[in-house]
Amino acid sequence: MAAPASADPLHDEIAPFGKLRVAIAVSPAGGAFWCTKNEAGGYAGVPVDLGKAMAAELGVPVEYVVHQNSGEITDAAAKSSWDVTFLPRDGLRETKMSFGPVYEVADATYIVKAGSTVANFQTLDQPGVKVAAVNNTTTMRGAMAHLKNATVMGYQTYDEIFGLLKSGEIDAFALSRDQLNAMAKKIPGTRVLDETFKQTVTAVAVPLNHPLALAFVTKFMTEATTDGVLRRAYDNNALKDLPIRMK
Repeated sequence: MAAPASADPLHDEIAPFGKLRVAIAVSPAGGAFWCTKNEAGGYAGVPVDLGKAMAAELGVPVEYVVHQNSGEITDAAAKSSWDVTFLPRDGLRETKMSFGPVYEVADATYIVKAGSTVANFQTLDQPGVKVAAVNNTTTMRGAMAHLKNATVMGYQTYDEIFGLLKSGEIDAFALSRDQLNAMAKKIPGTRVLDETFKQTVTAVAVPLNHPLALAFVTKFMTEATTDGVLRRAYDNNALKDLPIRMK
């Protein structure tokens, strides 16, 4: 006997296990992409708030699937381990998942270690200079394309790179300007360079070949920018001074 047709094709596609599994990357970096672990053992961040609101609209529970960085989320896209995510978009990732609206545009640059004589991109891009980036990320790929002489080195976590910069074992760290400005306050003597080497755009995404899910998250994010959901997510996560930059 043929199986009965599903009564709710959208839920079958976007929440096949009866809950919305939201992939997040956790570190102390903050911002519109990174999430943090709170004292109660839960998670906080713009993607956390957006995922919770999205699950509520669907009428299902939310579950956060934790990763160390956006590269891990990308690698898991074909494994059916998450249903929706929010992460930086680039050409490589567009072959692995389907993106909805961009909700943040960030300028990527470098922070240099305390005591460094590096003043700009030209003096940074020299043989023997070690520049760190989070492994397999949009920012790392951008830094590798930008720097012709310095060595770009990938590390798995933000925390690891933070420690290396603080100890002076690396010369610079590539990340978004907002996150680096916050880092500079924690490591005296470090400096964020004024120039920008690329703009990173962060967007909602679903696995490939999920047209109903893509249509739903696109509608959700479009409405979130006008009904205050996105602004509240920013404000709840210490980003009251950060404008929403759609693209």
